Amino acid sequence: MEDAREIPQTEQAEQVSSPEAARIAELESQLAQARQEASDNWHKYVRERADLDNYRKRQERVLADRVQQQKKQLLHNLLGVMDNVERALAYQDTLSRQDLQQALRMVQWQMSEVMRGEGLSTVPTVGEPFNPYVHEAIEAIEDSDKPEGTIVEEVLKGYTLGDETLRPARVKVSMGNKQ
Repeated sequence: MEDAREIPQTEQAEQVSSPEAARIAELESQLAQARQEASDNWHKYVRERADLDNYRKRQERVLADRVQQQKKQLLHNLLGVMDNVERALAYQDTLSRQDLQQALRMVQWQMSEVMRGEGLSTVPTVGEPFNPYVHEAIEAIEDSDKPEGTIVEEVLKGYTLGDETLRPARVKVSMGNKQ
């Protein structure tokens, strides 16, 4: 009889453990699925990170190439000016003073055109009100017939590149008539 009693207990144990085993199997399946999903996401992240890194490097190369092309173009334009300076120097002994001055004016004009083509422009000075963003005052002139804060003389040209001051103009500024 003991054998008969044990069989029902085993069946009862199987019935009790059967829902638990099913639950464990389901949880193990979910865990395996979550691990696979995490692994897939990690690989996607690594691929996307590599793609982003490659994109950044490619953009840096494109930018470096563009800068190099712009430098080449600027230097090509400056070479024309240098050629004319060399010509003027080669013929300086045979040119009259007036012809040499004319050659220098032409070189200056050519250089100004190259700079203007690159977006460089001069800062207006004499007669303009002093602006600390584009002017550098090196002297204040007393007893001037100009109103206070007006630029009287330009000592060194200033330049802007677009909206940015490349070099401020060095100027002398009126303090007005103090008499």
